[in-house]
Amino acid sequence: MHQRQFSLPLAVAAACALALSGLPAGAQDAPPPRSWTVEKCARYRDAWKEALARFGRAGLSADFLERHDAFLASGCLKDADVCPRSKQELALANVMVVRAMNAGTASTFLPFACRK
Repeated sequence: MHQRQFSLPLAVAAACALALSGLPAGAQDAPPPRSWTVEKCARYRDAWKEALARFGRAGLSADFLERHDAFLASGCLKDADVCPRSKQELALANVMVVRAMNAGTASTFLPFACRK
């Protein structure tokens, strides 16, 4: 018997078709993965919500909360200007530093800084 040989382009096309046939419908149209900046902010936002739920808002000034909200609203891109002044603000900022580092975000990402 004579064996038929496939050309390389035909073999590659067949392999691709076979690989794609196993994907769920629409998988080729899946959205691109989120950027690392967006992912970091999402992780940080979740950690912030959890920390507030656990520790509450007692001892947190309106200025501290408003500046932090502005940081989150900016997509975590706003310059660091959230200054923890009270004992509770400093404790929460410290918790957030640890949470951010555990989430794989850089320490320079955080919004905490006292400029004055």
